[in-house]
Amino acid sequence: MYDLAIMWDWLAFAVRWLHVITAIAWIGSSFYFIALDLGLNRNIHGPADGEEWQVHGGGFYHIQKYLVAPEAMPEHLTWFKWESYATWLSGAAMLAVVYWAGSELYLIDPNVADLAAWQAILISAASLAVGWVIYDALCKSPLGETPTTLMILLFVLLVVMSWGYTQVFTGRAALLHLGAFTATIMTANVFFIIMPNQRIVVADLKAGRTPDAKYGKIAKLRSTHNNYLTLPVIFLMLSNHYPLAFATEYNWIIAALVFLMGVTIRHYFNTMHMKKKVPNWTIGATVILFIAIMWLSALGGPQAEEEQAMGPVATQYAQAPGFERVEEIVLGRCSMCHAREPFWPGIRWAPKGVHLETTADIASYAREIYLQAGVSHAMPPANLSFIEADERAAIRGWYRGAGEENS
Repeated sequence: MYDLAIMWDWLAFAVRWLHVITAIAWIGSSFYFIALDLGLNRNIHGPADGEEWQVHGGGFYHIQKYLVAPEAMPEHLTWFKWESYATWLSGAAMLAVVYWAGSELYLIDPNVADLAAWQAILISAASLAVGWVIYDALCKSPLGETPTTLMILLFVLLVVMSWGYTQVFTGRAALLHLGAFTATIMTANVFFIIMPNQRIVVADLKAGRTPDAKYGKIAKLRSTHNNYLTLPVIFLMLSNHYPLAFATEYNWIIAALVFLMGVTIRHYFNTMHMKKKVPNWTIGATVILFIAIMWLSALGGPQAEEEQAMGPVATQYAQAPGFERVEEIVLGRCSMCHAREPFWPGIRWAPKGVHLETTADIASYAREIYLQAGVSHAMPPANLSFIEADERAAIRGWYRGAGEENS
């Protein structure tokens, strides 16, 4: 049982590592091509729409862009798609490993919605699919001809989902799901719209037909949406490490403001890449939005929380031999920071929103206590509360004993 906990944690680490690597590749290539497209020199003669000379790594690159394609289609054509697919697939795997498998702890809050694990997982998965269906329908409607209106409606959809997720899941899961909801739209744009449209254009050219310009226009619209959604997605994926973002009363409004920050930041850089006058007002707007987020995070304080009810897994650990000893250790070494009202100097709210004050708290976080303070020395940080070696051994013995009794 205890070996499984260690292996599962390493699996989560490996999936997260893969997710970060593929996300860097996807976001990096997206930012590069947006900057390249906006910065092209279009004062040239010939069939090309624009060109750019670049220097990197000791070499010079001459890049030309064609609205449709050159007269002769090259045999080798590099498609940028796997970065997006791998990012979404690894993110879905991480969602399953961390939030679905740990639904009792990370996904479900009985004080918000008393759901069974299967119900929470079903809502989690279905919401991602429904979001794409609604968004795609909006894009394919006549609204697709008015990009600004479409972007406003997309923002409204994201705000509604932001509020909706907080009515179903824990604050941590709500913001992460909003990020997954947005990332699903972005990857689906690549898989269902951008890539198929590009394949149609390539097939027409190879067959000697003149491609319809509408395919490029549609792909460009979806690519623009992805450009403006990227930064908020990164924020939401990182938010689960910061209770000031997810564990506050106004977390859904914070998420909404982050999407506006994504627009102001990307507008600044997009304009800069176009070699136009930089809109300095976006800097002020971004700062104001961030100040508003900080203010909201402290305005209501942490979300009201009743004493956590124990599920069957937590009950197993609370009833295991050695729990009384471990409870004493945790209350003496950990709860000064991991409290609903921490009394360690400089800490206002419990790190990562983890509370370790009650029997239910400690039993519910059994696996985390075992990994952070039993197997490793991650907690307490720098061993500030002076946890002893025999106390760490007691934690290991309790957790492993509970696993053996249940096996």
